[in-house]
Amino acid sequence: MSLTPSTCRFPYLALLLFVLTSSVNAQQPPYDVFPTADPPYYRVRYDASSQPGELIYPVNYTIWIPPSVTSLRGVIVHQHGCGEGSCKSGLTGAYDLHWQALAKKHECALLSPSYEQPDKADCQMWCDPRNGSNAAFQKCLSDLGQKSGHLELAKVPWALWGHSGGGHWAGGMVLLHPERIVAAWLRSGVPLLQPNPDRPGIKSHSMTDASLQVPIMCNLGTKEGVTDKENQFASVWPANQVFFKEMRSKGGLIGVAVDPLSSHDCGNQRYFAIAWLDACLSARLPKKTGEPLQAMPKAGAWLAPVTGVKAVSAEMFSDDPMNAGWLPSEAIAGAWMQYVKDTNLTDDSPPPPPTNVQIKEGELVWQAEADVESGLAGFIIERDGEFLAKVPEQGRNPFGRPIFQNLQYSDTPTLPLVPMRYKDTKAEPGKKYAYRVIAVNTVGLHSTPTIAANGQERN
Repeated sequence: MSLTPSTCRFPYLALLLFVLTSSVNAQQPPYDVFPTADPPYYRVRYDASSQPGELIYPVNYTIWIPPSVTSLRGVIVHQHGCGEGSCKSGLTGAYDLHWQALAKKHECALLSPSYEQPDKADCQMWCDPRNGSNAAFQKCLSDLGQKSGHLELAKVPWALWGHSGGGHWAGGMVLLHPERIVAAWLRSGVPLLQPNPDRPGIKSHSMTDASLQVPIMCNLGTKEGVTDKENQFASVWPANQVFFKEMRSKGGLIGVAVDPLSSHDCGNQRYFAIAWLDACLSARLPKKTGEPLQAMPKAGAWLAPVTGVKAVSAEMFSDDPMNAGWLPSEAIAGAWMQYVKDTNLTDDSPPPPPTNVQIKEGELVWQAEADVESGLAGFIIERDGEFLAKVPEQGRNPFGRPIFQNLQYSDTPTLPLVPMRYKDTKAEPGKKYAYRVIAVNTVGLHSTPTIAANGQERN
């Protein structure tokens, strides 16, 4: 759901609606079904507050911590958008294998909030971090640090991804805490830097010199006002233009990537978002926990017209660089050019092979990690060296590349989570078989096969 005047203009209505529709401490559907949060997952939930300035909605935070990490270097936050459906989608964000692969690469945790916002309530009461979500977020890091034994969670830097109202939140956090933020990807939502009389319920933020040093990517669909200027999301592009111009005119490290295929959904943006965040994390994370963020290197930057399709090195750019989108490197500029053309980012790296493949209670089960570059589309099952099945037969993603975990509107896996298992219903009783499992990424590359540690005998 977009941030519309009807949902944002009168904040007190949100509190009234909340009181009328649920008690302060009650957990209401659709937020009453969670994936389990056994280690390496951890969860905290906070009730709504009736105190002025505090969060008026309940919220839960789920975090995944790579088991191999002894000391975390940062937290990647995957923040859903506005509306009841988008808020519910946050329940699975920490379980996304592709985002986990990015987090593991940089020894970071992956955190996904889920605000229990009632239907049609005021999204600004959480997506403006000054309305209590900033404080709740920092409290959750401390509490999750205690639960997980990673006390450094309360101090490590943050890399932020946000969709719609989540983009508003992530951008607002950059303006409040630039010294803590590695980078921020704003999909279809940005904060206000100047009061807007057309949106009186949305408070503006102040820009600082420090916020200009945080890499930011404004990402939206072309149907959000770039080419389609009449639909319900047409205001997204003008808001992005204003935000970009104000930040970039003062030297901000900010770019724009227009998805040529999508509207307010997330499309295939994750393949570029993860690559861009990967580059920023590589450049900015401190070597030791507790040290300040490293400055983003200025050398090697590329520039591109915000609605263009070609980027060039900063040295070769002939127009005003303060009107052009900033890109951190030649490699990211190449990915940007492919993304704004057709979103079809390429990849020549096969995914990691599955692990712990075995037969349990008559089913083939395994574990797997996603390919950082291209995620995980599914698996091929072989029996005695011959193709047996694809798992799943067809991944579901109405907005982009089909993936193993399926995708919701706000770029998170569907519930229930898709399990890694397969039952061979055509196996002959009493016969032994040798099984192999092959991972396949979203550009069709195969991993090396992994052989099941034990065979199956049907009796």
